[in-house]
Amino acid sequence: MNTPRRLHRRILGHLSFALPFGALFIMATSLLAASGIYNFTLNSIDGKPAPLADYKGKVVLVVNVASQCGYTPQYSALEATYEKYKDQGFVILGFPANNFGAQEPGTNEEIKTFCTRKYSVTFPMYAKISVKGADQAPLYAYLTKETGPGLTGDIKWNFTKFLVDRNGKVVQRFEPAVTPDSKEVVGAIEKQLK
Repeated sequence: MNTPRRLHRRILGHLSFALPFGALFIMATSLLAASGIYNFTLNSIDGKPAPLADYKGKVVLVVNVASQCGYTPQYSALEATYEKYKDQGFVILGFPANNFGAQEPGTNEEIKTFCTRKYSVTFPMYAKISVKGADQAPLYAYLTKETGPGLTGDIKWNFTKFLVDRNGKVVQRFEPAVTPDSKEVVGAIEKQLK
């Protein structure tokens, strides 16, 4: 018969066994969140693994891009912003996605050719991914679900921008209509570069 005292001992026995694992899980989760975007490796537009850890210590602007969108001319402002700040430890990472209105239908090779010929893009471009839905890339699952209040939420359209500090932590999010050369974005970049 289980007396209250025996039941209490059994529960404590189970808890003393489970607590170290629970604590370990919490610590592992905290470490994952603490290292921010650096846990992710995606392929470059040329198909080679390109770990985001390569950008440790830099201020990063992560942008989902598309070649046939009303916001596509933002490539010019993205490239100009990259050129202006790259020597100060700033980088832009472009992630082509075909999630909105099929506005990025091309292959990686076609996207790369378009970006370099039409907009002279020199900032790092990654292979085409999905930024929402069942096939959402793990990086975008992290950006939209785990980055904190005011930063999370589904990607609504192409050219959503996430500003990441030198420690890999997302510090600001800018919706597509906010241009890369706006006072809001430039001011946030300059604040992180200080």
